[in-house]
Amino acid sequence: MARLAAFIVLLIPGLIAAGGIKLMRDSIFGILFSPFPFIWLQFMIGLVLFLAGIGFFAGFLLHRDRKNGRVQARFKS
Repeated sequence: MARLAAFIVLLIPGLIAAGGIKLMRDSIFGILFSPFPFIWLQFMIGLVLFLAGIGFFAGFLLHRDRKNGRVQARFKS
């Protein structure tokens, strides 16, 4: 059950990051979606979504590795 919960916790930010990549890719190719009035705004929101998803995933892994004692001394706090 704990593995399923961890999978779901990591699946949601992964989907958010994938959506951010899609928004950035579509703005590069000039495809504008309806909630965004400008292509640059669509790209920026996609970048924020991508960085938030990757940041959450990286923080989750760092927390897990700190708990298991698998990090270098400079990452321990």
